[in-house]
Amino acid sequence: MTIHIAEGDIAARTRAIIADLRFLEGPLLPILHGVQEEFGYVPREAVPVIAEELNLSRAEVHGVVTFYHDYRDHAAGRHVLKLCRAEACQSMGGDAVAERVKTLLGIDFHQTTLDGSVTLEPVYCLGLCACAPSAMLDGEVYGRIDDQMAAELVAEARR
Repeated sequence: MTIHIAEGDIAARTRAIIADLRFLEGPLLPILHGVQEEFGYVPREAVPVIAEELNLSRAEVHGVVTFYHDYRDHAAGRHVLKLCRAEACQSMGGDAVAERVKTLLGIDFHQTTLDGSVTLEPVYCLGLCACAPSAMLDGEVYGRIDDQMAAELVAEARR
């Protein structure tokens, strides 16, 4: 299911977020987080509004959105499953876990299942290096992921 939001609505809601956060030191990242929280992603139509309000170029705002992996340019699924791709997790079998999860979901990183239930994203360290490999499902972290736990996480996300 795709939800369409009127461009004027995006601009107005983005300006409201900017008004609340523009006086922070270095407000761009908090504003982008606020926009993503509001819409589930950073709409293309929000970029020129942010640029204008912060006296930045559109390229500067776009560059920040595309540089950081946490920002999306499209809506995510109902659940977001993040798999750690850092070296510690890879050395403890993270690549095999990632392949298992991709197979179970039928998607690759940065994709959403056809039913819109799960978006799969790579993340480059969840801070659980001692419990590698690790994952995060909707903000909750899991360590020592094996084939069985990977299947359980996918099943939970599919609900």
